[in-house]
Formats: sequence, structure tokens, C-alpha cells
Amino acid sequence: MSNVFLSLHQISAQHVGTDNETLSGVTFDIESGEVISVLGSSGSGKTTLLRVIAGLQPASAGKVLCNGADITNVPTHLRGFGLMFQDHALFPHLDVFDNVAFGLRMAKLPKTERRSRVDEVLELVGLSGFGPREVSSLSGGERQRVALARTLAPSPQLLLLDEPMGSLDRVLRDRLVPELGTLIHQLGLTALYVTHDRTEAFGLADRIAVLDEGRLLQLDSPERIESQPVNAHVAQLLGHRSP
Repeated sequence: MSNVFLSLHQISAQHVGTDNETLSGVTFDIESGEVISVLGSSGSGKTTLLRVIAGLQPASAGKVLCNGADITNVPTHLRGFGLMFQDHALFPHLDVFDNVAFGLRMAKLPKTERRSRVDEVLELVGLSGFGPREVSSLSGGERQRVALARTLAPSPQLLLLDEPMGSLDRVLRDRLVPELGTLIHQLGLTALYVTHDRTEAFGLADRIAVLDEGRLLQLDSPERIESQPVNAHVAQLLGHRSP
């Protein structure tokens, strides 16, 4: 039986301050516990889609439903979604512990519970004992893990990841992507992972959504998209050679 967690119905959106459309009539469902990679070239509307789901940008048309409830106009902080971006956006003046605890402090979680939860998520991402460290002392991969721990700390219903590996080198990405996939499934999280990188998309996703010029071209399993791209543009994005 289908267990739909999030539904997008005919979502359209515009560039802020312009009439130019960045999303046009995007419709699909995300099931509970599913990981969907959103794949597309630069300017295809991937980040805008994530921002609309997160409530960071209004849709010009359409609805966002979560567990059947319309959340189209619900503020970001009330949606219970976790956001992680390419630049990690860690606070340089705070140590690792306080960076991870930030959302919990905003939610006024008691200090003892806060400490316990931070220790728990740092262990989850392989950074046990890193709490007192300065952010400036961390490697790129360690910063990425701290950002992930901070995103996971408030126990989000949905994980929204926007090119989270984009600033890391290929060797590190190849190591961290499978680890992230394992962790997401281990925690039973529902996730939307935006990337322009085919390897990342195929390495993580239960299904892949291919966007181009704000339109959803195909949403399928990695195997089906690989073997049966719906058109030449999808095939090109996947690196297939023209016949």
C-alpha cells in the first residue's frame, strides 16, 4: 500500500522579483522513507523546488501537501523539515557542539536533553568526541558531517539536501555519498537530494526526478532511467552518447 508523505501538485515558481518562471507545473509524490534525487543541469529549477518545499520561497501556483495536509503557506520553521546546503553554513565563532545544538537551543530543549542529543548525532555521523573542536580546525569532510549532524539533531520529518557534497573533492564525495545513503536508510528518513552529479544521484536514490527548464521530464527508478530515458535530453544528462 502506498504511504505518501509529501505531495507536490502543479507547483510553479518564479525568479524572485521577476516574471521568469523557474518551475512549471511540477507534480509528484514522495513516499515515507523514500530517497528521491533531483537531477538536472544548472538553472533547471532544482534549488527552487527545494526552496518551495522548505517554505523559503513561495510557489506562484500549486500546492504542497504533507501527510495530506496543505502546508503551502506554513512558515519554514513550522514544517519540521531539515535543510542542508552546499556551503554547510556553519557558525565560525561556535564550536562543533554549539553548531550542532543550535536548532535544539532555538527549540528551547532542556540543556541535559540537548547535550544527549548532540552526542548522539555526532556519534551517528562518525564524529564522537568532536564537540569542543573549533570549526576552523576541521577538514572539508568533517565540516560536512557537522552540518549533517546539525540538520539531523531536531529529528526532521524530511531531509532536504541541496548539493551537500558540491564543495568536496571527488575522492571524498565517493566515500561520503554511500555513508550518507546508509545513514538515511538506517534512520528511516524521507529525503530529497538535489544534485547535478549523476554518480551521486544514482548512488543514493530510490527514484530519480530529472528536471529541465523548470519541468519534470522523468521520475523513475535509477535502473529504469538508465535503461529507458524518456527523451534525448534525459539521455544526454546521463552521459549517453547520441546514436
